[in-house]
Amino acid sequence: MSKSVKIKSALESDVPAILHFITQLAIYEKLEHEVVATEDLLKKTLFGEQRHAEVLFLEEDGIKAGFALFFHSYSTFLALPGIYLEDLFVLPEYRGKGYGKKLLSHLAKLAVERGCGRLEWSVLDWNQPAIDFYLSLGSKPMNEWTVHRVTGEALQNLAAKA
Repeated sequence: MSKSVKIKSALESDVPAILHFITQLAIYEKLEHEVVATEDLLKKTLFGEQRHAEVLFLEEDGIKAGFALFFHSYSTFLALPGIYLEDLFVLPEYRGKGYGKKLLSHLAKLAVERGCGRLEWSVLDWNQPAIDFYLSLGSKPMNEWTVHRVTGEALQNLAAKA
C-alpha cells in the first residue's frame, strides 16, 4: 500500500506537537534536562506578533512523522540571507524511509526560492550517523564551528531533489 507523504507548514494548533518533537529530540540527544520550552512560549515566539522561526512537519498518511524548525540568518560575507536549521527530527518508527532527506531537500528548495546563499546547521560531534548522512547530501563540515553548510551547486542539487 502506497503511503501519502506531505510536508506542511505548522499552524498554531500544532504547538503541542511541536513541543512533543522538541522533547523527543532532546531525549535522543540526552539533553532533555535543558528543555524549558512551553506551549505558551512556542505560541508567542512562533505564532505571535513577532515570529522568530518556522516549523515544517512531514506527515505520512496524515500522521506527523518528522519536523524541522528553522529561521533566517544572514551572511555578511555573501551579503545574502540564509536558512539556519535549528532542529530536524524524525520519529524512530519512521526512520529509514528518506524523510530526513525529504525535509532537508524541502528546506534547500525554500532557501533557493527565498534567494538565500546557504542552508546550515550544527550537529553533535558524537552523532556519527547524522554526520555521515549530512556529508552524503553534499554538506561541508565547518570543523572550527562544527557547523554544516550546503551552498552553491550542492544547494542547487539538493533543492532539485525536492
